[in-house]
Amino acid sequence: MKHDPFAALSFIRILVLLLPVIVTTGCRKCESDAFAGGESLFDGESLDGWMVKCLPKDAGKDYWSVVDGAIEANVPPGSDHKYIWLLTDREYDNFELQLKVQSFSSGKLNSGVQVRSRYDDEAGWLDGPQVDIHPSGGWRSGFIYDETRTVKAWLSPIQGKPSAATEADAIDGWSWQHADQEDLWNEIRIVCEGTRIRTIVNGVTVTDYDGAGILDDADHASFTVGMRGHIGLQIHPGGEGRIRFKDIMLKDLNRKE
Repeated sequence: MKHDPFAALSFIRILVLLLPVIVTTGCRKCESDAFAGGESLFDGESLDGWMVKCLPKDAGKDYWSVVDGAIEANVPPGSDHKYIWLLTDREYDNFELQLKVQSFSSGKLNSGVQVRSRYDDEAGWLDGPQVDIHPSGGWRSGFIYDETRTVKAWLSPIQGKPSAATEADAIDGWSWQHADQEDLWNEIRIVCEGTRIRTIVNGVTVTDYDGAGILDDADHASFTVGMRGHIGLQIHPGGEGRIRFKDIMLKDLNRKE
């Protein structure tokens, strides 16, 4: 068979043109496979599927919005506010949650991800466990704190009042990055299954907590939290700045593959 150098050259040119498409398609498939069977909790354009909960005095503060494809909490300097929550309309019990978080070193805003929680409109309080996000002290991000009104204490990896957490409690290998100069994001994974809650921040397991006897005790059951409830994002009283959330994906662990 006669060798046609021009045909070979044409094939190479076509392969070069198709290579970016093949690589990009492959990467997208890898990303989707990594969370196969999951659903997005954020459409990238609106707060549909979410609700704001706060005290009446804070109802007019539009601190939650969608900016450039991300949910953003933006608290101006001098703001006098209490907790302002953004909660999912739906409730969940056993799930794996994955999301990306962006923070800035100049901000003093504390935040967190509530799981299996519920807001009491009459009491003006949200009960349930929270995975802390603390940009000004990134070592603390991923710690589990219980906002339940009868507890209000750290659950894991330490126990005690909020002030009990110090940098000496930081997990080996922890990392947290700010987006001051680059468009950097942190990845948080939260796995809730039975009484067990695991938190992973930027690939490092921060805590693997079994809350048997606590998350399912009479107090939590009375507020219908701990084992089932809403997922939420927090604006903490005091502080200023902004924090952003995107790629919020949830896999229902009750659903059989």
